Amino acid sequence: MRPLPLLALGALAAVSGCADTASPHADDARPTAAATPFRQALSDEDLLARGEYLIRITGCNDCHTASYAEQQGNVDKAQWLTGSPMGYKGPWGTTYAANLRLKLADMDEAQWLDYSAKLRTRPLMPDFALRAMTQDDRRAIYRFIKSLGPGGGPAPAYLPPGQKPAAPYFELMLPGTSAPAVAQAG
Repeated sequence: MRPLPLLALGALAAVSGCADTASPHADDARPTAAATPFRQALSDEDLLARGEYLIRITGCNDCHTASYAEQQGNVDKAQWLTGSPMGYKGPWGTTYAANLRLKLADMDEAQWLDYSAKLRTRPLMPDFALRAMTQDDRRAIYRFIKSLGPGGGPAPAYLPPGQKPAAPYFELMLPGTSAPAVAQAG
């Protein structure tokens, strides 16, 4: 057995044991200003660009813009985030993607940051993803949506379980549940 490799491994283990391995985000998955002390504030132009980028890549338009997915994203920005008549029916009832432009119309930035940090909604909204975003990312989304101005009308209202929604809607079946019986033509 050669002692040099063992000594090198021992030294490496000793040095790595001295390193601070605690994550600065152990209690909070979102980076804080203290965790990124050298970050420069984004300009208004950068915030708008970041907001548009986040809206595109996080799938907001997929639900909150009518026909966005069906048209492969080729929807005029004037129609973005105005809600959708598509319902999502499941054990929770039927939900609809809100018109975010109307939702944010009466909120200032501080209200949005608080609202989005605590948001808990019904399926299919991935509210956990919004809550996990940094405050700067949520601010960028707010600024971008506000830059679009108000548009469209309210999305259909939530329907509790047991109420049949008007078309169009997706019916989602959870594992272990059975599909409704379908009448067969005679």
